[in-house]
Amino acid sequence: MTAKKPFGLPSMKLVLFAAVAGVIAGAAAVYVKETGYGNGIGETASADQCAAAKDRGAALTPFTKGQVAAMSAPPAPVSLRDISFKGPDGQPLTVASFAGKTLLLNVWATWCVPCREEMPALNALEKSVGGDKFEVVAVNIDTGDEEKTKAFRTEYAIDKLGHYRDNTMGVFNVLKKQGLAFGLPVTLLVDDKGCLISAMNGPAAWDSDDAKTLVKAAAGI
Repeated sequence: MTAKKPFGLPSMKLVLFAAVAGVIAGAAAVYVKETGYGNGIGETASADQCAAAKDRGAALTPFTKGQVAAMSAPPAPVSLRDISFKGPDGQPLTVASFAGKTLLLNVWATWCVPCREEMPALNALEKSVGGDKFEVVAVNIDTGDEEKTKAFRTEYAIDKLGHYRDNTMGVFNVLKKQGLAFGLPVTLLVDDKGCLISAMNGPAAWDSDDAKTLVKAAAGI
């Protein structure tokens, strides 16, 4: 099967569509299942844990421009270490499992059109910048089995991103409760200790020079 080519930069119309689609399609699953996720987030991390990440986010402001201008630093320190999902082999993982790496944590679903459109760009970013110090961690939250996700990855030649999944939608739920997600996609820049540096809602051109410059500055590469 011929791999589909990456799309161009998503329009504002698609950004708004993503927010609405995320709320509508996810509302039942997100709000009905309030317990049992095995997921978590630090509402306000202690100053010792994540204060430096908050300051780091503010220091990266000059790099949040152009295609990634929507990225913004959190108003208070936030730890994402306990956010949990499954790895490529179904093994349980948390953000803390990636200690030592700066992450671009992206939450997406196959039913989210803007998510689908930005996945090739995220794949290209991982191919270009990924390594010992940085990784794009794209967590799919489709419910049910993973056949649809696997088919999408094959069709769009998503070959550099790890196959991370959370079919309970717990990742989205905890991020939404903390005001970090209002729809899909949502993307968070996380430091090597699992602390939030900056975040944005909506799609972006993650294969752009602006995006690469931002993540390189965040990861120190």
